[in-house]
Amino acid sequence: MTREEKLNVIEDLTAQLGENSTIYLADISGMDAVTTSNLRRACFKANIKLAVVKNTLLEKAMEASEKDFGELSGVLKGNTSVMYSETGNGPAKLIKDFRKKSNKPLLKGAFVEEAVYIGDDQLDSLVNIKSKEEVIGDIIGLLQSPAKNVISGLKSGGGKIAGILKTLSER
Repeated sequence: MTREEKLNVIEDLTAQLGENSTIYLADISGMDAVTTSNLRRACFKANIKLAVVKNTLLEKAMEASEKDFGELSGVLKGNTSVMYSETGNGPAKLIKDFRKKSNKPLLKGAFVEEAVYIGDDQLDSLVNIKSKEEVIGDIIGLLQSPAKNVISGLKSGGGKIAGILKTLSER
C-alpha cells in the first residue's frame, strides 16, 4: 500500500468515525469463510456496517478525529473489525446472538455516545443499553402515568361524591 493510499484510508476512517456515534471493535480472526459470510449477512440485515481495518491506520484515524476515544486505541492488537451502527446496542445484540453458534466474534471495545467500553466482559452491559427511541418511550410513559391517575381518580371520586349527595338528599 502506497503512502497516498494509506492517507486516503485514514481520511475515510476519520470521516466514518466522525459520522457514527456507535463504534464497536471486534476480533473475527479464526472464523472460516462461511461463518464470516454469515456474520456479514447478519450485519447487513441489522443495518450495521462491518469493515476489517489495519490497526495502525485506525489508530491514526482515531487521533485525527475530534472525538475522545480514551483507552480504545489500546485494544488495537491482532485482527480488528469495526462495526458502525445507529443504535447503541445493535452490534452487542448481534455479537451475543451470533455467539450462540460460534465462539467469535470477540468484543475488543466499543465507543457508544461518548462512553468507552473495553473488553469482552462489557458485552452484557452493552446489550442492555437502551436506544434513544426506547428512552423517549419510557419518558413519555412515565409522564403519562400521573395524568392517568389524576383523571381516573376524578372520575371515580365524582361518582362517590354524587352517590353521597344523593343518599344525603334522600334522608
